[in-house]
Amino acid sequence: MPNHETTPELISPNNVLANAMLRTVDMIRPRIEATRPDRVALCVGTQINGAPHLGTALVQTAAFLLAKAVKRTFNVDAIVRFGALDNAPYDIRLDPETHHAYQQTYYHALGAEEIHALIERYYRAFFDSLADATGVDYEVETYTAQQADPVFRFEFLATLGHYASIRWPLAPSHGQVHLRFPCPQCGWAEKRAERTRLSMAGSGGAEFAAVCTDHGDYKVTVTPDSPAYLDLATLYRNLVKERVAARDHITLSVMVKGGDWAYGCQLVDEAFAHLPGPPAPPRLFTPMVLTDTGAKLSKSLIREGRVPPPPGAAPWMLDTTAWDGDTDSLVDAMVWLVGRMMSDPRHFYRSYTTQELDRLMTARPAAVPGIRAREMNLYRRYFDLVAEGRKTIEVRVRYPNLRTLTEGDYIRFVCGRDDCLTRVTRVTVYPSFEQLLDTEGAANVNPDSPRDQQLANIRRIYGPEKEALGALAIHIQLAQD
Repeated sequence: MPNHETTPELISPNNVLANAMLRTVDMIRPRIEATRPDRVALCVGTQINGAPHLGTALVQTAAFLLAKAVKRTFNVDAIVRFGALDNAPYDIRLDPETHHAYQQTYYHALGAEEIHALIERYYRAFFDSLADATGVDYEVETYTAQQADPVFRFEFLATLGHYASIRWPLAPSHGQVHLRFPCPQCGWAEKRAERTRLSMAGSGGAEFAAVCTDHGDYKVTVTPDSPAYLDLATLYRNLVKERVAARDHITLSVMVKGGDWAYGCQLVDEAFAHLPGPPAPPRLFTPMVLTDTGAKLSKSLIREGRVPPPPGAAPWMLDTTAWDGDTDSLVDAMVWLVGRMMSDPRHFYRSYTTQELDRLMTARPAAVPGIRAREMNLYRRYFDLVAEGRKTIEVRVRYPNLRTLTEGDYIRFVCGRDDCLTRVTRVTVYPSFEQLLDTEGAANVNPDSPRDQQLANIRRIYGPEKEALGALAIHIQLAQD
């Protein structure tokens, strides 16, 4: 695509938020000031149902850039949590007698191994590159794993005591919430749960009755540790997920969603109001990608031939795997685009047509040749040691995006407005932080702090579950741009 030397101008009308704040990320400042969290998690979910399109890539890129902004603006650690929604419908069929729709999820149709393969095929490289570009770590969790978590199931069971009230916000047209429990024999479930009934609910569990087209009536018992699959419809799933997140007093979860979710969240908030406990976590709505008609860009409608591609909809906008370049170049382009949007609240809290996005992407400046460095944030006391050349080992855990870190890579350490470029000379993995410090020498990690104090500080940042991923000793030396 052609490039021009001048940065394309982005013109956005004024709005309420633009008058209220200076930075896009200030939307969550009130909650950060009120709760003073140890960490912030930017949570973004995506249906695992094939190749992603521009809207998906935009939301995911925004999550990483918002996490980076959280680190710099509020001086607090931040990560991205990717929810892989493998309960997306894989196939739908009609009951020949009742004409009720039945669906099978991707998980039940493909199995755990193929779901893992889909995540690796469409998202892993993209996320790893985003992590490199922003210095933000990420975690991946499938919906199947989430719904099996006893904490999630306990929260679901707790909502059933208020089911008579929350069923109307979650299904405002008829009050029939889509509670799907796939048949234990075939994995199919009634899509709209017309014949699914709650027959018993108590503090320890609940029992539901459902009907399978092929296998007739069946019962499902849901307890915090039962194997029954809990396939909640979108609004109910978000209600339970957000209530679990809201109870975490260490990590502040921020839900990052496409702009079209703003309407649905009104109903989720209405359901929250009927339940005791904490308020809903903060949410950030990203720009929505629109067609020329003002409707949301829908890859499924276009692929099915029901609507034509809108003006400016390049093939990669409907399928990011069609991008003319490697993953890093796609990520660099998305980081540039979303970065421009985040430069002013007026640019972020709005929507864009495919034609306007095509104009921006076509006119974006040419990539500047040079070093592509991973970004890592450091507290001032550690940053100064790196900048002075006194700290020659950085300690991290072996998050997925750091598994490929190797000798010769570059890391740009950032503290506020200051940055320092370093080159990786060696990477060593240890089973524990204790073994790392004893082998590498605590003075190389922090020459101004005793070994036991360093160990305590590191374990305050990384809990046992993170240490179990592997302790990384990253040997660095100062470099020049």
